[in-house]
Amino acid sequence: MRYVVTGGTGFLGSRIVAGLLDHSVDAEVWVTVDDPPAQARFAQQAADWGDRVHALSGDSTPVRPDHVVNCRSADTEAALELSRQAAAILHQLSSVAVAGDFAGEYTEDDFDVGQQLPSRSHQAAFDAEQLVRSTSDVRFRIYRTGVIVGDSCTGETERITGPYHVFGLLARLSGLPSVTPVLMPDVGRINVVPVDYVVAALIELMHSEDRDGQTFHLTALESVGLRQIYRAVARCAELPPLRGGLPRRVINPLLVARGRTKVLRDMAVTQLGVPPEAIDSLETAAVFRSEYTREALSAGRIEPPSFESYAPALWRYWAEHLDPGLNRSDDPDGPLVGRHVIITGASSGIGRASAVAVAARGATVFALARNGAALEELVAEITADGGRAFAFSCDVTDTESVDATIAEILGRFGHVDYLVNNAGRSIRRSVSASTDRLHDYERVMAVNYFGAVRMVLALLPHWQARRFGHVVNVSSAGVQARNPKYSAYLPTKAALDAFTDVVASETLSDNITFTTIHMPLVKTPMIAPSGRLNPVPPISAEHAAAMVVRGLVDKPVRIDTPLGTLADAGQYFTPKLARRVLHQLYLGYPDSAAARGEVPRASAPGPRRPAVRLRTPRPVKRVVRLVPGVNW
Repeated sequence: MRYVVTGGTGFLGSRIVAGLLDHSVDAEVWVTVDDPPAQARFAQQAADWGDRVHALSGDSTPVRPDHVVNCRSADTEAALELSRQAAAILHQLSSVAVAGDFAGEYTEDDFDVGQQLPSRSHQAAFDAEQLVRSTSDVRFRIYRTGVIVGDSCTGETERITGPYHVFGLLARLSGLPSVTPVLMPDVGRINVVPVDYVVAALIELMHSEDRDGQTFHLTALESVGLRQIYRAVARCAELPPLRGGLPRRVINPLLVARGRTKVLRDMAVTQLGVPPEAIDSLETAAVFRSEYTREALSAGRIEPPSFESYAPALWRYWAEHLDPGLNRSDDPDGPLVGRHVIITGASSGIGRASAVAVAARGATVFALARNGAALEELVAEITADGGRAFAFSCDVTDTESVDATIAEILGRFGHVDYLVNNAGRSIRRSVSASTDRLHDYERVMAVNYFGAVRMVLALLPHWQARRFGHVVNVSSAGVQARNPKYSAYLPTKAALDAFTDVVASETLSDNITFTTIHMPLVKTPMIAPSGRLNPVPPISAEHAAAMVVRGLVDKPVRIDTPLGTLADAGQYFTPKLARRVLHQLYLGYPDSAAARGEVPRASAPGPRRPAVRLRTPRPVKRVVRLVPGVNW
């Protein structure tokens, strides 16, 4: 037999492929791989499948299969056309979602019975099945599955759906005393089937004689509600015993919410980590009859197992592999032990010191910078001290460089927990000396703002999938003080602060958080050109690294210095006075020689005369010491 399986690299499709190979020793299977993710998954799975499985893309040699198994609603038209050309049987994977809000018995002969379709997924399943049913020149069989969960023996799965959405809420109850009076409403009835049953039943029905044109319900004999889910996993999840139920009228408004009430409900459940659409799909009013399926499978004695028999396996696999709380749990040996941390600008200064400090806490450091030689020295130092670090030459101002670096890190190491946006550059020059230097503003913005944003955007999909991530942005206390002479530098950090505040408010439900460090002046190579003109004594790079470590461990929203906070308050409460003080600072805080356009003259032979130092008036110095410095 020759088979084509659309969506064959997915959760269900890959198991169908393996089942077809086991069903017949001479079966050949072609799997559609029309996008890069599918191609990548196929490359990983091909080793297990062997040489009887082939990739099928738009430019592949046409095949004439005996059977086409369509696992994706979006591929229905293409699957129909291929079946028509090859005179093959189309096996359409549908869903009980086609029943929509229908209440009552829904048989395998039923389809359009005037039901409403409450979501896009319901509509997509209905439209795909309708397209197949309206075809007269293709032999087909339709298989409506219940909500597919993990393997009934191992619990293995790749996706969160159905009962998994409430597992996270139940896990929060595991720490309650056993005498806690837990009450659960008997709502949210859904029809759940394990993936191994679906695959076994599908392959048996595919090869049964005289079944063309029929529809089969691959469903459980009984749907389960929230109480049944709770009881089925209570022992293995160490939950308090269920003490009773809640009246239907208490919970019903949440299930049938409309308008503003639905908006408020969706907001609340999202904060709890439950997708709103999961709430809408919990209440299935239909009862699915499956006489044709049970009769056809009776010879093979394939029956859907009861939910109670395999629910503990689902819970154990979820708790060990899929619980988002796993990513947020700290190692008993330390909060950074085993974490994967990206640090940009790691070749010197704050970045280098932070990499050493983070690695000393047990984290694996991915050190990014353009200076590859300096990174290798850093990695050698960390490795010599027993830590783990890897160097990646990366230019944060280049999207291709960032994307390639993140892809390489994820490909080699699997995941990233934390990002420290430290890479940056600074320019100290008055605006009157910058009127012909727009490029200064552009190049500082390219690193300090767009470079940091580029890193966040590259990692965001990965963190959303893991439901965990944390960013530490190294900003500047100068953003709070508005120090003069930094009109190119400080706005880049202010922009990053605003970006952080906006994005943090959007990603909170994904457990992606941000810390902004308003760093004081730090003694690094970047401040060397200012020499003694720096307004306040700088802290050491190691001191700054300790602030970064605190941002990673404690994850506060902000880390500010007392003087920075005072300056921030001054800008808010006494803005005119603050501007007057800063103007006085500007008058007494001169530009550097380079900013003034002075070129050092070649020294003449003979004894050197002492250098003439610019002196800042003493009153101005006193004021300057009260104003926090600028990072770098």
